[in-house]
Amino acid sequence: MGVRSDLDANFDFEIVDEFLDHYSMMVESMEIMIIDLSKANMYERSVNELFRVFHNIKSASAYLKLTPMSKLASFVEDELEALRNVSHPINEETTNWLLQVSDMFATWQEDLKMDNTLSKINFSLFNIPDLDK
Repeated sequence: MGVRSDLDANFDFEIVDEFLDHYSMMVESMEIMIIDLSKANMYERSVNELFRVFHNIKSASAYLKLTPMSKLASFVEDELEALRNVSHPINEETTNWLLQVSDMFATWQEDLKMDNTLSKINFSLFNIPDLDK
């Protein structure tokens, strides 16, 4: 039994379906927002929107007991909070890190679609780049 079957067995269908729809939209929008963080004119809007995306994923995945997803989203949300206090575009190292994070959430999206177990987190994602460079 995969993660989707587990969700269907433990939660109302409408809640699971709404989560999957919103999760899909959020994962698909991550990459463009991450790229926009390197553009001065897009930075503020993108960092706030990306923060909201990770906050929503953290909350919904915690409710659905998708612990790895919730923990990574919480970790990234904390780093985005720090970036909200910076007024300059992010560096290449931070962009690459966030793109790797986005790839992890895309992998989990595929796990949900294929009813697999959630893939293990690449622990290198917990190595925070120097956000001040």
